[in-house]
Amino acid sequence: MHVIDVSDIGAFLGLDVGKGEHHATAVTPAGKKAFDKRLPNSEPKLREVFAKLKTKYRTVLVIVDQPASIGALPLAVARDMGCEVAYLPGLTMRRIADLYPGEAKTDARDAFVIADATRSMPHTLRAIEPADETVAELEMIASFDDDLADEATRVSNRLRGLLTQIHPSLERALGPRIQHPAVLKLLDQFGSPALIRKAGRRRLVNLIRPRAPRMAERLVKDIFTALDEQTVVVPGTNAAALIVPSLASSLQAVLDQRKLLAAQIEELLEAHPLSKVLTSMPGIGVRTGARILIDVGDASRFSSAAHLAAYAGLAPATRSSGPSIRGEQPSRRGNKQLKRAFFLSAFAALADPVSRAYYDYDPKPAPTG
Repeated sequence: MHVIDVSDIGAFLGLDVGKGEHHATAVTPAGKKAFDKRLPNSEPKLREVFAKLKTKYRTVLVIVDQPASIGALPLAVARDMGCEVAYLPGLTMRRIADLYPGEAKTDARDAFVIADATRSMPHTLRAIEPADETVAELEMIASFDDDLADEATRVSNRLRGLLTQIHPSLERALGPRIQHPAVLKLLDQFGSPALIRKAGRRRLVNLIRPRAPRMAERLVKDIFTALDEQTVVVPGTNAAALIVPSLASSLQAVLDQRKLLAAQIEELLEAHPLSKVLTSMPGIGVRTGARILIDVGDASRFSSAAHLAAYAGLAPATRSSGPSIRGEQPSRRGNKQLKRAFFLSAFAALADPVSRAYYDYDPKPAPTG
């Protein structure tokens, strides 16, 4: 990514952002403190401080350690007042902080480190492009969708854990399909092995068929085969019968929310000019396309493909220590969400014949003779 030009900056204002208030520290190009106070997270107070600094130092660069959520308002106000804005990643800031004397961890010290590091090491900064409305909405909805995905995984694991505890064979039959609407409907109606058996095959088939017409008969057969494998009742089964329907209902509600969000994400993605370019690439669907658009945009802030790979954590890290340790290993740094989106799209692209041929291509010539 390109280095931010700080040659004409009159004051570097570092903000250690917080929910109710920020700590703001401004330093001059010579490293002298020009401002060092707590600053309420309200537009009038932010405008007041930014205006004073602009009057005295003309050009002000506002730097935050969190550009989203609690850092969104000061950035919006700074832009509106004509200030420059930038982002110093929290992990980078913590590593730079180790270079400064003292071991205290205070808001005032963090704000000073942010401001002074910007002044002396501008290459550590990341530019913050003005977000268009579509990308801003996409980011908010996609973040909520990520939270729901985590919640779906947590509830699924809890549900499978309960089934494993009371009836391992039944879990083996239902576990791999635990997020299927037919399975969740069954567990919501009948939360224990005894209730499932009591319902009978025909009733279960009729219950499942509207949600799984092709696998209803096979699934019910697998369920009763599993039920026949265990004759003892494990302690806690009666209590699990009360919990399983609740978990199944909760999981279905989360999955329904994700479906609604997927439709909204798709609608927003289609409205963006870059949508057709993104979704034309093999392996890139709605959610991966949204994540790439949020984190990469039009890619203008990346000077090369190598810079983008490094930002996403896809560029390998070289290890070398004398003659004994040499080689490369996957990077542990980078944007983890973007890295995951690229990995998912790469695996999905293997279903495309052209992408598969490229993946399987071996540049080494075949041995002769």
